[in-house]
Amino acid sequence: MTEETKGEEKREEKPGFFKRLVSGLTKTRNNIVAGMESIFSGFSQIDEEFYEELEELLIMGDLGVTATYDLLEDLKKKVKERHIKEPAQCRELLIESLKEQMGGEADYAFESRRSVVLVIGVNGVGKTTTIGKLAGQLRRQNKKVVLAAADTFRAAAGEQLSEWARRADAELIAGQDGSDPAAVIYDAVAAAKSRKADVLICDTAGRLHNKKNLMEELRKINRIIDREYPDAFRETLVVLDAATGQNALQQAKEFSEVADVTGIILTKMDGTAKGGIAIAIQSELGIPVKYIGVGESIEDLQKFDADLFIKALFDTGKAE
Repeated sequence: MTEETKGEEKREEKPGFFKRLVSGLTKTRNNIVAGMESIFSGFSQIDEEFYEELEELLIMGDLGVTATYDLLEDLKKKVKERHIKEPAQCRELLIESLKEQMGGEADYAFESRRSVVLVIGVNGVGKTTTIGKLAGQLRRQNKKVVLAAADTFRAAAGEQLSEWARRADAELIAGQDGSDPAAVIYDAVAAAKSRKADVLICDTAGRLHNKKNLMEELRKINRIIDREYPDAFRETLVVLDAATGQNALQQAKEFSEVADVTGIILTKMDGTAKGGIAIAIQSELGIPVKYIGVGESIEDLQKFDADLFIKALFDTGKAE
């Protein structure tokens, strides 16, 4: 497939995903944006009460205190600099500030380099399913993918990953339930090197209730990769359930304390009223959201596009 063909394929996929994203963000839109619209249209002047109403709405919409404060400070600055008088004119300014706060494009260098991707996350967030979808997408790019079933303490995790490996046409390296995760990683690294895999994706445990054990386990895993595969590009992704809102933000903070987290994957974005957490995470932690999930199919895991996200969040029913 030529680069031009790939570009055409990407352009063709975008509208379909945009519609799914608009649909998936319905509850979040109703929770946040509908309230904003009533504030923009309900106030006759821009005063402290106007800003206080916006502040309460943004915090309740799971944007978090830090992101909300930064947004409102930026909005106030723009209102003053541009001599804005009408509350309704603040709508576009707020959208502009949101886009700025979401930052630039995330880096996906691991896709084009020989890489090891560690994926961590607590039980129930959709970690193993997400790994399977990611593997499937990489295989569609004709990448050779090896999966490591190193979440050996969760019942049936290996079995679930095995099914995804079959669906994605990826190779699987697994150990026995309860075996040492670092030993599985050691075997997986050896397999990835000998089979000249493009990407090794490691399903690792995420038992945050015992951070000391998790930290030691991740240290062991990282030591093995550093020693056995020093040339591999490294990526560490944390999978979070968007529907848990501020709890997801707290998990991201705690994981970033025990691992060098390079990106976030937000699952279950469809059907949640707490999609604003994507903004909070990037604003408060400075860790890019790299993927979002808005459904069950492989195509429903997509690279996070801040402009597309904000556009879908404020969509008025005229989806392209």
